[in-house]
Amino acid sequence: MTASPGKKLKPGDTIGILGGGQLGRMLAMAAARLGLKCQVFSPEPDSPAFDVVLNGVCAEYADVERLEMFAADVDVVTYEFENVPAATAMVLAAHKPVLPAYKILETTQDRLIEKDFVAGLGIGTADYADVSSPEMLRAAIKRIGLPAVIKTRRFGYDGKGQAIVREGDDSDRIWNELGTKSAILEAFVPFEREISVVAARSADGNVECYDVTENEHRDHILKISRAPADIPQALADQARAIAEKIAIALDYVGVLAVEMFVVPGDRGAKVLVNEIAPRVHNSGHWTLDGASISQFEQHIRAIAGWPLGKPVRHGRVTMTNLIGDDILDYERWLTIPGATVHLYGKGQARPGRKMGHVTQVMPDRPKNG
Repeated sequence: MTASPGKKLKPGDTIGILGGGQLGRMLAMAAARLGLKCQVFSPEPDSPAFDVVLNGVCAEYADVERLEMFAADVDVVTYEFENVPAATAMVLAAHKPVLPAYKILETTQDRLIEKDFVAGLGIGTADYADVSSPEMLRAAIKRIGLPAVIKTRRFGYDGKGQAIVREGDDSDRIWNELGTKSAILEAFVPFEREISVVAARSADGNVECYDVTENEHRDHILKISRAPADIPQALADQARAIAEKIAIALDYVGVLAVEMFVVPGDRGAKVLVNEIAPRVHNSGHWTLDGASISQFEQHIRAIAGWPLGKPVRHGRVTMTNLIGDDILDYERWLTIPGATVHLYGKGQARPGRKMGHVTQVMPDRPKNG
C-alpha cells in the first residue's frame, strides 16, 4: 500500500509548518539547504522557528481565516508536533496536502487507540487497560498488578500527564490528581534499556531506518542519546523491522520515531513498543552531524515527493540535550574538540525547557576478527 502522493515539489516551492518550536526551526533549515522555502504557523510570538523563515503566521490554530490564507501561500503542509488540533488539520487538508496525513493523528494522539493499533499488528507492548473511572482503575490494578503507570489518553509528553501507582498508594487520590476522564493503565516495564528507531517513509512506499538509538532520560526528559545502541545486532534488526512495519501500516509519509523498551526474557532480551511519535524526534537529533542525511532533511524529502536518502552513520555519536540552565554552559561546549553545538534561540531558560543540544562524533570501534 502506498500513500496518496501530494504535489511533487520543485526547488523554490513552499512548505508550511505547523508549530514553531526547535523541530520546526530545524525542518525549515533543512528545507532551505534544498532550495525550498518554508512558512511557519504558530500561536506563540516568540517561536524560535520564526527566526529562520521569511514569512510566519502568528495566530491561533482555531483561526480558520488565517489558516486558509496560510494554505493559499504554501504547496504542502506538515507539522512539528503531534497534538495538532484535528479541526486545524482538516481545514488545511481541504486546501493543500497535509503530510503525514492528518488521519494518522487520530491513532497517535490517543494512547489507547495507539496501543490497540500496535497490538493489532502483533507487536509487543506492556500490558494495558482502558480506565475512565476510579472503579475501572481499581479493576485494572487488580488485573495488571503493581507497580503500574497511569497516563492520560491524550496530550502527554516528557513525563506530563502520568503517574506511577505503587503498592499502598490511594488509587482514588491518584485518579483525582490526574484530572482526566480518560486514561490508560500500563504495566510497569522492568527494562534494561530505552531505545528508539527513527524511520522515514516516502509516498511510493520506500522505508529507510536509522541506526537504533539508546536513550537516557532524567526527570522524564531525554538527556542523552547514543547511536548505535549497545544491543545485539539481532535485536537491532528486530527494532528496525518493527518501526518499518508501523510506518507501512499507518501508510505514513515523512519521518516518525518509535520508542521502545529492551526487556529481559527467558529466551533472551526482547523489544516492547512504548510510543509512536509521528514527527521528527529528539532522539534523532544526532543525525544532524552524525549521519550523511539528517532526519530533518529526510522528512523534507518525503513530503516533497523526492527520493529518500540512505543514511550512513559517520561514527559513534552522542547527543546531549541542553535543558534549562545547561544553556549557560554553552561556551564550554564550544571548546570541546569534535563537539557541534546547536542553540535553539529560545528566550528564558526554564527548568525542563530544551534550549539546545550538542553532538559528538567519535570513530567507530574496530570490529573483532
